[in-house]
Amino acid sequence: MAGPHKVFYRGSDSDFIVFVEDPQSLVSYKKDSSIPIVDVLSVYKVFTNRTGGADGIFDEASKSELSNEFGKLNKDEVISKILKEGADRRGAEIHSGGSRTFS
Repeated sequence: MAGPHKVFYRGSDSDFIVFVEDPQSLVSYKKDSSIPIVDVLSVYKVFTNRTGGADGIFDEASKSELSNEFGKLNKDEVISKILKEGADRRGAEIHSGGSRTFS
């Protein structure tokens, strides 16, 4: 299926999502983490679903949410952890506008 893929990471308090454009790049990154993260992601942001889960309306995760879940990891380390430990959820839809809705 063409289009972005959600990579879903279930956290202890919040769930986090990053988007990859090409699922093969995710597979390659998991084998070789020296690949630049920006070459894997569709957008360099970490999202969260305020209602939990991998579907719904996502907001960009706040610094405090990331800090609470991942401690002192920097954004690259957080994204790397999500890419490596998260689950690929194929078939994401990205809508432009104020809110972003993903299915």
